[in-house]
Amino acid sequence: MISEAPIKAPVTQKMGQSILKALAYFDIFDYPLSENEIKSFLQCPAADAVFSSTLKQMVSDELIFRFDEFYSLVNDKQRYDRRTQGNSRAAKLIPKACSVGAFLYKFPYVRGVGISGSLSKNYADKKADFDFFIITRTNRLWIARTVLHLFKKITFLLGRQHYYCMNYFIDEQSLAIREENIYTATEIITLLPVAGSMSMKSFFEANDWVNEWFPLYKGQQHLRISDRGSWLKRFTEWLFNGSLGDKYDDLLFRWTTRRWVKKETQGRRNSKGRLMNLVTAKHFSKSDPEAFQDKIVALYEERLNVLECRWPQCFD
Repeated sequence: MISEAPIKAPVTQKMGQSILKALAYFDIFDYPLSENEIKSFLQCPAADAVFSSTLKQMVSDELIFRFDEFYSLVNDKQRYDRRTQGNSRAAKLIPKACSVGAFLYKFPYVRGVGISGSLSKNYADKKADFDFFIITRTNRLWIARTVLHLFKKITFLLGRQHYYCMNYFIDEQSLAIREENIYTATEIITLLPVAGSMSMKSFFEANDWVNEWFPLYKGQQHLRISDRGSWLKRFTEWLFNGSLGDKYDDLLFRWTTRRWVKKETQGRRNSKGRLMNLVTAKHFSKSDPEAFQDKIVALYEERLNVLECRWPQCFD
């Protein structure tokens, strides 16, 4: 819940609005931000002096709250403790996730792998999954996805399925993300590439529209990117490179789509209790349980409306 703290002195700068927007988005996830992170997520350029003075004034006016180096819309120390613990867990898990991502790159037709989800934002709870964004060769997405998910079935036997959550696939013909909103912009800029340097580079170039949302953003960390394939990958791609591959990719696309439509009709739920949903087309596949993306965008707009009503001087 956004704090009802009274204003002691007005903040009228456009910078105040941009700071509130950055905090409002991450408030959805109960995640306070550091000063550097707030600046990275600003939606307007600003001089360091203007940013720092505005941030300090907003804390003084109790528009926002600070614990140690973190800022939030809510005066709740538990959020700061939770973040610190989550950051510590993430620091231990990210190297493992990088190794898993490099391993996934060895599968047929996989051209790029990135860490997504909360781990890409340097946070992990006690039941953290490894979420991966996968780029495949054009017109081979459904072969690649099927092989990867057949492998994942084996990981259930070993209790390692949470290491292999492959939630979003695109192929090299469909690198540009169509939904240009706060959610997708945040997910793209925080994506951590771990394998397939050329395809990942092409992906970021195809989605340079995110710079309009976050003109000051700089990557969190530079990870070593693997470009090492495997003999099985090369052999399988040789086997399915012609018309046979086209036929099977089309077949698997139709079969998977029918299978997921049936799951949705039956109201099936995933391991987290959310209604299962898979949005599919020939060149992309994404899991979107209970329209998660739409809900986040709606919650963000709702928070902005509350802030604008409460502090209109920041939204002139």
